[in-house]
Amino acid sequence: MKILIADDDPQILRALRITLGARGYEIVTANDGVAALNAAISHHPDLVMLDLGMPNLDGIGVIEGLRGWSQVPILVVSGRSGAADKVDALDAGADDYVTKPFSIDELLARIRALTRRVTTSDENPVLTLGDVQVDLAAKQVARIVAGRTEGIRLTPTEWLILEELLRNPGKLVTREALLTRVWGPNHTGDSGYLRLYLAQLRKKLEASPSHPRYLLTEAGMGYRFSPDAPGVAEQSALPRG
Repeated sequence: MKILIADDDPQILRALRITLGARGYEIVTANDGVAALNAAISHHPDLVMLDLGMPNLDGIGVIEGLRGWSQVPILVVSGRSGAADKVDALDAGADDYVTKPFSIDELLARIRALTRRVTTSDENPVLTLGDVQVDLAAKQVARIVAGRTEGIRLTPTEWLILEELLRNPGKLVTREALLTRVWGPNHTGDSGYLRLYLAQLRKKLEASPSHPRYLLTEAGMGYRFSPDAPGVAEQSALPRG
């Protein structure tokens, strides 16, 4: 598996190249944003790790550049620990965020999680929510109306939340689990984010956003994706986040 690491700190590049290389990963490095984009085009990595504060083109610019043509998993590894920086990176298209300093065990776990998500993405690639189809492999959402397909645009953060729910059909996904997945372990109390994004997802995907059929709230606990089944409509009377 090939990993592109982009960071302007030569010591970090050297340490990660040695550490990850010793675990069997093929490593490509870049020391600024423009070099990172060029390396991604030339080497077609399976995962991109990048810092936000790079010269020539910052990390957000690199993420946006990559997302213009690639769905490669992107792991931000940055010294910026503020919530705004994490939200900006995730909204730009990053898949996960690790704050420096980090443990190598945590980093390896994040890498395994991202690559596992890629290799299993075709196990159940298309799910149906009424007249909406979600292709998990292609990361595309569309509404089928009178035989015509109308694309539905989700932000990267909306997609992360939706994907987590759809990959756990019928199961309660706690608020803490969703917050950790999207914004990191330091933001498990920021439930206001989830209420906002769930409301937006329901507006885009549910036939009746105020009475959701598929994206349900479990009061005081979290959220649940309920596939088509008897009794789903009755469950929608639960208090909504």
